[in-house]
Parts: sequence; structure tokens; C-alpha cells
Amino acid sequence: MTAIQALLIPVGDNMYALDATAVREVVTEPLPTRVPTAPPWILGVFNLRGEVVPLFDTAAIIGVGRMTSVTFVVVVTTSVGLAGLVVSGLPQVARLDDHVGPSDMRCTLGMYAFNNDVAVLLDVEALLVTSSRGTDEDSSRELAHS
Repeated sequence: MTAIQALLIPVGDNMYALDATAVREVVTEPLPTRVPTAPPWILGVFNLRGEVVPLFDTAAIIGVGRMTSVTFVVVVTTSVGLAGLVVSGLPQVARLDDHVGPSDMRCTLGMYAFNNDVAVLLDVEALLVTSSRGTDEDSSRELAHS
């Protein structure tokens, strides 16, 4: 299997990874504006040099809790536009060489070893596009109750 250039993102106590090709940039302390009718996993929107970017609660989307602050945001490019993923700490670039197995979490592409640890590779399209379109009823129900 080919190595993956990735951005490691801390979410709570766990480490996840995003394929670097989907990452546009990392933003610190954006100024979010709440959206009153948005689902609970959308924390609002923020202005990124004139573009309005939705801000997603990464922990809620992957089903591991809720984010308590918005300090670091990873801006990713999806088929429906830009999206901001709130993360718990400063992301870091890594090369993921060793695929250690599948992940049982939804919207993931497997688990990879790095520096004596393991990161779950997130599928950005499945994670955000499904959530934004509301086509995955089970996931939407799960998110609404988390």
C-alpha cells in the first residue's frame, strides 16, 4: 500500500488523520457566527478571506462527544465547497505508512500506525457531504442525540 501524506488532528483524547490532499489550511481562533436553525453538529459559520465557511463539531460528527472550544480549525475542500473541522489541538503533518486494519467507526478509511501510536483516517467526503445533505438518516439521528 502507498504511504499517505496526512494531517494528524487531535479530537478529544484521540488522534485522527485527514488525507493532506483534502486540507486547504489550518486557522486559529476564527470568529464563528451561530446559525439558529443549523443541526447541532454545525457550530456556525466563519469568514475566511471573504468566503463563508461552515464550522463543524468534529467530535459530534464522528460520535466521540462534543467540542468545547474553537481554537484550531482545519479547513478542508469537499465536493460541495469548503468546510471547517474544529479540532482539540494543533494539527501536525505526518506520513502514514502502515495500514494496521479497518476502523469500525463510520466515515473512516482505516487505522494507520505512526510514531508508536495509531490514527484513524477520516473520509472527508463521507463525513461532511453526507452530513450536509442530510441523506444519512441514521447518522443524522445519532448526531442529534449525542
